[in-house]
Amino acid sequence: MKPSAYNLYLLAKIPIAFLAGVRVKKLSPQSCTTRVALSYLSQNPFQSMFWAVQGMAGEFSTGILLADLISRRDLKVSMLVRENSAVFTKKARGKITFTCSEGEAITRALDTLTLHQEPLILELHSKGVDASGDTVSEFTFVWSLKLKAAVV
Repeated sequence: MKPSAYNLYLLAKIPIAFLAGVRVKKLSPQSCTTRVALSYLSQNPFQSMFWAVQGMAGEFSTGILLADLISRRDLKVSMLVRENSAVFTKKARGKITFTCSEGEAITRALDTLTLHQEPLILELHSKGVDASGDTVSEFTFVWSLKLKAAVV
């Protein structure tokens, strides 16, 4: 799907992310980039972006890349975030861009999933940078993947 289709998906299925300003900017088989801007709805009391808004944008950069690569294979896969962790290194102000560039790792994991048909765990990373190119946060999301049973 195109980034615009995923943005409509956010509006329909996860309206809080859409209202906070999370948008998919770029999507390819190798990477996904999301962006969110500091606004009234995304700020904290310290004049920077609320950590949870950054987390949504970071999660979507990993999850949308994963979902897109699953969709390209026409697989039915159950996806669940099992764990996440984050490191914050600078106040997030202005537009923050989150990128997950782990399409090759996802492709290898999907090969393993379809070959062995056993659930697997996949760790994906997203890095948030500001307009100056400075890293403001880094997220790790541990995804659980399981093939759904075929309905006969």
